[in-house]
Amino acid sequence: MQVAIARLEEWMRLYYHNVDHDIGSSGVRDVTIEELRTICGFELSELDPMVFHDSESFGGRALRAALADRWTGGDVGRMMVTHGSSEAIYIVMHTVLEPGDEIVVVDPAYQQLYDVAGALGCRIARWGLRGDDGFAADLTALRTLAAHRPRMIVVNFPHNPTGISVTPQQQRELVAIAAEAGAWLVWDHAFGELTYSAAPLPPPVWYDRCIAFGTFSKSYGLAGIRVGWCVAPPELLARMAVLRDYIALYVSPVLEFFAEKAVRNADRIVAMQQAHAAGNLRLLADWAARMGDRVRLHPPDGGVTAFVEFPGRLDVTGMCRRLAERHRVLLVPGECFGDDFRGFARLGFGGTTAELTAGLSAIEEVLREDSSVTGGRLAAGA
Repeated sequence: MQVAIARLEEWMRLYYHNVDHDIGSSGVRDVTIEELRTICGFELSELDPMVFHDSESFGGRALRAALADRWTGGDVGRMMVTHGSSEAIYIVMHTVLEPGDEIVVVDPAYQQLYDVAGALGCRIARWGLRGDDGFAADLTALRTLAAHRPRMIVVNFPHNPTGISVTPQQQRELVAIAAEAGAWLVWDHAFGELTYSAAPLPPPVWYDRCIAFGTFSKSYGLAGIRVGWCVAPPELLARMAVLRDYIALYVSPVLEFFAEKAVRNADRIVAMQQAHAAGNLRLLADWAARMGDRVRLHPPDGGVTAFVEFPGRLDVTGMCRRLAERHRVLLVPGECFGDDFRGFARLGFGGTTAELTAGLSAIEEVLREDSSVTGGRLAAGA
């Protein structure tokens, strides 16, 4: 099995811990243990009776129950606790897919959502979101792709990296397309709880071939606990557990303790993070407007990333590298999501307002430097 280099993770490995200002990541501002305690109303002394014992293959009972109450109407049998959503992706792909299967995946996409399948020998059909159309979801195009009866359709809304989403009606149509094709529908719900233009969509767990992923990293600010979840039919979870016995076995009960407190207070945590991110999004939109034709912003519907286009620039990756190495600012080049997106960069606005402001200023400085070299004129306001 030959796995392709994960471009995004490689970029993060090079620069994430070597910058001062992060405007490339896809999560909200990280919270401290003190903040989490205050919001959720618990004391660390509650950990004192805990014995360092194994957890369970499908997750600790308290956390599974909390997640099931939130996502499956209390049906614990459909819930598995995972090491972030990345473990869930890996196990699902290896359990469901076989060489030669076709999967349809939204494009651009988080690389793990398709290259794990590619390494298994699956055929990848890309459901393209076009920048010239604001990255809107073209369900007619999806229906055409699904006519080939793929084994799996993989989507994530709100979308990473663009932040666009679909309406409830479009979600129902998407599920209907999967059902007509007899396909598994993989619904990556990593950004699903944090939206701006409409209420959050529920993962479509009413479809009997839906597999939904979630994580505490993106909307909660708890990336460091590395906890996620997977909703799937019980018989599929049982097969996934067999493979998991060779990988991670279970999630630490210490981490599950914090995750259970968070999910029981999720509405308060997400509301706090949404208010902060919405303020930063307004700041980003104002900045993009001032930058004129140097920057093209497609306002996201949810999540905390925007796929910013830099019209006319041939080397956005080089610009991102200079930002990291000379200005200590993290920005993710679009080519981490595929060669067709070299003119874009993923810009994350979920962190502190101070680092967003510093990062945007650094982008201006780099564009100004390039303008002086080429003899061009920087756009008004830059």
